[in-house]
Amino acid sequence: MLTAQEAAKALSDLTLDSLYEIPEGRQVLSCIQCGMCAGTCPYGEFMEYPPRRIIAMLRDGLIEEVFHSESLLNCVACYACMSKCPRGIHLTEVLLPLIKQEMFANLSEVPAELQAALQNTLRYGNPQGLSPRKRADWVKSLDFPIRILPDDPRPADVLWFVECYTSYHPRGQDNSRAVAKLLHALGVDFAILGNEERCAGECARLVGEAGLFDTLRERNVGVLRKYQFKTFLTAGAHAYDAFKYLYPAYGFDYPLEHTTTFLAGRLEALKPRLARKLNHLVAFHDPCCLGRHNGFYEEPRALLRAIPGIKLVEMDHHHINSLCCGGGGGGMWLDTYYKSKGMERLSERRVREAIKTGADVLAVACPLEVSRFEDAVKVMGYENKMVVRDVVELLAEALGGD
Repeated sequence: MLTAQEAAKALSDLTLDSLYEIPEGRQVLSCIQCGMCAGTCPYGEFMEYPPRRIIAMLRDGLIEEVFHSESLLNCVACYACMSKCPRGIHLTEVLLPLIKQEMFANLSEVPAELQAALQNTLRYGNPQGLSPRKRADWVKSLDFPIRILPDDPRPADVLWFVECYTSYHPRGQDNSRAVAKLLHALGVDFAILGNEERCAGECARLVGEAGLFDTLRERNVGVLRKYQFKTFLTAGAHAYDAFKYLYPAYGFDYPLEHTTTFLAGRLEALKPRLARKLNHLVAFHDPCCLGRHNGFYEEPRALLRAIPGIKLVEMDHHHINSLCCGGGGGGMWLDTYYKSKGMERLSERRVREAIKTGADVLAVACPLEVSRFEDAVKVMGYENKMVVRDVVELLAEALGGD
């Protein structure tokens, strides 16, 4: 039997030619062609080749036809097909990334927004195309210092991998400031990588750019080897997936936590510090990576219930049935492309459900979702009815202060 590290390496190095050399690959052959994957896919009606048909084409030796279709650009890697497959086939983890790589290599024209994001990530280490030297500029807005390892390389209890959106985007920086305040309030000895950090690369891989992912992974692992720390922490749900499932095969062997699980594990120490009553009715959106892929459903809800004045309500689709925000697997760089195809934005579909609950706050646990949902709220005219907040932002607000 393979060790966890050997299995991760086999998955990371997988090609279509070696698909059947690992159990997860051979399991593809057990497909019963039920169509559950296409039925549960949020963009299934726009797919010429949903997973069921891809497997049928693979069995019939016609897979080359799939490579010349743009169909899988509509896959937002939401793990819905994988979570509902009655045969337990690793669709989003194994089959779809392999097919996407081949499809991406055969695209006659890469959508402009996607192309720009990938080129920026290769050149600057972030899809925004901003200088790595500015990656830690956001820390200057805090009233307490944050240790940056290249400047102060002493060992740390926690190395916090901030990620791109939360380093550069104004709303993402709100998430980072909230995480920093919570760690500071708990007395955690933590540090960040500053300008040595680069994108974890998970979304690039799941859109089909495996080569770019490999480049980012190699660099990030090399940087991590320079420092000593006990726990690796990230607020990025997609970064969490990359470090849990793909980086271990290449030297990443550190205890890993998402901010949600990290804070939930310290809830007893955190509760006495939550002194401000917020008085919100909150609908919580389960992120696909944290929920369907990793089973973190109760941790964010426990954090929300710990905040004085918060009342939690559930939307029609929640837990394993949660609707996707549409940003995964490169979807955050394909909104213009989807609109050109007449496809409804999934973020708007989700906001519509949240509004039905009567909640005045839509809470998330993935920083990428904040701006997606905020844009949907504005476009749909609900600015006066609902605001979007990450769970850590609500927790930090409940600490009191600004």
